Amino acid sequence: MGATQVRFDEDHTDLHRAAQMNPAAPGAETVLSPRDAARPKCDPPAEQMGRARRLTILVLLSTVAFVALLDFFIVNVALAAISTDYRGSSLPAVSWVLSAYAIMFATVMVPAGRLADLWGRKKILLSGVAVFTLASLVCALAPTLGVLIGGRAVQAVGAAMILPTSLGLLYPSFPDRQHTLVVGIWAGVAAVAASSGPTLGGLIIGLSWRWIFYVNLPIGVAALVIGQFLLPEVRQLVGSRFPDAMSAVSLLAAVASLVLATVQGPQWGWGDRRTVALFVVAVAAGAVCVQRTLRATTPIIEKSLFQSRPFAGSTVAAVVYFGGFAVFLVGNSLFLENAWHYSPLRTGLAVAPVPVTSIALVAGAGVIAKRFGRTQPAVVGTLLMTAAAVYWIATVEANPHYWTAMLPGMVLMGVSSGLAQAAMFAAPNSLPADRASTGSAVVNLSSRVGSAIGVAVLVALTATNESIAGYDHAWIVLAVAGVLAATALLLGARSTVQPESLK
Repeated sequence: MGATQVRFDEDHTDLHRAAQMNPAAPGAETVLSPRDAARPKCDPPAEQMGRARRLTILVLLSTVAFVALLDFFIVNVALAAISTDYRGSSLPAVSWVLSAYAIMFATVMVPAGRLADLWGRKKILLSGVAVFTLASLVCALAPTLGVLIGGRAVQAVGAAMILPTSLGLLYPSFPDRQHTLVVGIWAGVAAVAASSGPTLGGLIIGLSWRWIFYVNLPIGVAALVIGQFLLPEVRQLVGSRFPDAMSAVSLLAAVASLVLATVQGPQWGWGDRRTVALFVVAVAAGAVCVQRTLRATTPIIEKSLFQSRPFAGSTVAAVVYFGGFAVFLVGNSLFLENAWHYSPLRTGLAVAPVPVTSIALVAGAGVIAKRFGRTQPAVVGTLLMTAAAVYWIATVEANPHYWTAMLPGMVLMGVSSGLAQAAMFAAPNSLPADRASTGSAVVNLSSRVGSAIGVAVLVALTATNESIAGYDHAWIVLAVAGVLAATALLLGARSTVQPESLK
């Protein structure tokens, strides 16, 4: 049988339908068996929903995804204020407000997406919104640092339930011909959220850091009410089997150990027994997870997902790109505060060109994807990250010169974020419709793991040298990350897949 060309810049919905009807059909990308690739049932079908209802669903799902991603980074600029509020709390202790969220978010992401595909996406999404909203209230009212850290951990569980499921609900809510457009918008909003944390956090903590969590409450309540009435019921009627237990446990252990080691490594020391032990556990658990993915009948991460080379390329690119993006977002914020002595508010405003530029691209995300596909904009976006890093290395000095030395790179990073992240978050569009939630969870897991690794690399580079030289080294890492991410995307786009049905 001849090879089947798979292009990343196309909407694969028709190919998947052809594969389901006739796995031997020319041009069919057969990555799942016909039984497992059956479409989920959407009640009511997209064709029976009015335009106003579909647009409201798009706004709702994009909003809850935005908030879930935003809370990953928004607390960064509030750590000093939180430390002051809880007298006697050291910054390393307060940093667990970030670490708890990062660990739980990354750990729960894929299992939540898998359960959404199995048990119903609306149910999981609204449950996640409820958990996230209640946990936000606990965080806002937290009388002690321990309560705040616990609330952040629970909040991350809700966010992990929201993020992949929101995309899984978006697909069946719109006709096939509109998928590229609406997924582009959703992904663009997610990209803006990833870069808005320092800016919004800097503005909000002028009132109080607790308002970072209070603002989630009306959004959560509105999402629950609107979602209950407007979101469709989406169920997977065939191929719904509970994931292999060993596969799920090993994934949780691998992700939790890896993220915890990278988060705590700079504080404990990379040679500390605890850090080394966690990395050993991560490698061992990861090996078990890979073995179960290849051998188990129903693994938590199905190997069929990665038979879509565009999806595999985007997953690898997400790890590298978001590692670099975390180096930028946290590193440049620290540089502005520590080297140029900016206040948190001024730092937030200095980073504002990144989300503002990303927002300018969100409105055209679907149009860009239709005109140029996903590979070309994503590759340009990742290489613009490299361009921004090179610019900062060449121009930034110890004396502040924001408008000429920092701002042009910020604009480049905003364009990079809008182009590259939107394409990566939309990568599950290359999978069958019934794998949208799981695919979205895998890409988002990759981005969160990459972010944790990026922060660890940044701390390692700047911990002993907070001068310009330390940040120059971080920007070199940023430049390399852009090139590697572009390479992964190009390799995925050049794929040639032999049709194969999974047993």
